Amino acid sequence: MRFSLFIHMERYDESLTTQQHWENLVELTQMAEAGGFGTVWIGEHHSMEYTVSPNPLPQLAYLAAKTSTIRLGAGTIIAPFWNPIRAAGEVALLDVISNGRAELGVARGAYQFEFDRVAGGLPATDGGKHMQEIIPAIQKLWEGDYAHDGEVWQFPTSTSVPKPVQKKVPVWVAARSPESHDYAVANGCHVMVTPLMKGDEEVESLVEKFETAIANHPEVTERPDIMVLRHTYVHSADEPEAWRPAAEGIQKFYRTFDAWFGNKTTPVNGFLEPSPLEKFEGRGDFTADSLHKTAMIGTPDEVVERLRRYEDLGVTEYSFWNDNSLSHEEKKRSLQLFIDEVVPAFAK
Repeated sequence: MRFSLFIHMERYDESLTTQQHWENLVELTQMAEAGGFGTVWIGEHHSMEYTVSPNPLPQLAYLAAKTSTIRLGAGTIIAPFWNPIRAAGEVALLDVISNGRAELGVARGAYQFEFDRVAGGLPATDGGKHMQEIIPAIQKLWEGDYAHDGEVWQFPTSTSVPKPVQKKVPVWVAARSPESHDYAVANGCHVMVTPLMKGDEEVESLVEKFETAIANHPEVTERPDIMVLRHTYVHSADEPEAWRPAAEGIQKFYRTFDAWFGNKTTPVNGFLEPSPLEKFEGRGDFTADSLHKTAMIGTPDEVVERLRRYEDLGVTEYSFWNDNSLSHEEKKRSLQLFIDEVVPAFAK
């Protein structure tokens, strides 16, 4: 099983500048590369300080110059916010800049807040048709001249300029439903999944959907990969209570997610207060104790044991999700412990 780092600049207040957050992101990426991680993933979000990432591609292009081996994943671009020609060309340019290290993840989008501001109020639930149309269009543009007459986009003969260095840029689909798994496999894409606040039974369910899609497409001869993305924090066995601040940090992340996802409050300069804890009374999945069990929080031995189960299920990539509202120093300690004591257990 391979490992990757999923990371954004996180700002919950103005105590650190965006420049400092960026320097921290670069440092963590370089740590991950030195520690044997295969890919760094950066997503796309707009006007929200708690995930600062209006475009992953320039960030990844900068990281290309600061690294040499780690692959550079847009994880993910939001399909309704892009034109296929622009997406194909910009990802291909990243591939050229990085000497063939680009990977592309595509999602339909989730926050209605963003759709109201970037996509003219299109319902976020309608983003699936954009995702399903943009992926084959991008792949065709990478091959050469291609004209498109779809439901969402129409354009005359065009091509990706530049062309990617890689013969086949890996494309990933953010999947949850059986239909999205089936679409990904049928179109030669890999699958990225996140169980969010659910336990490992959700990982099992998502892998089952993936395996069903593979079984339903025997014509696909090259088996795709499946990546599990999960909030991760590793602490020393000498600090048995260190799980609690990590669980509370991840809880703050999800309370902030809830505030943005609810789309009921106008943010101030890109900031929204996390939803109050009282809102989640009776919601066992939001408690720190529950997140201790569902998020990947634990000692190196505990984390290795759980990841072994993922590997046995057929998970080919585990992505260390580093967004957790904790300080940079806390993130560094956790990542270094993962590198030193978890990664070696999976070395071939």
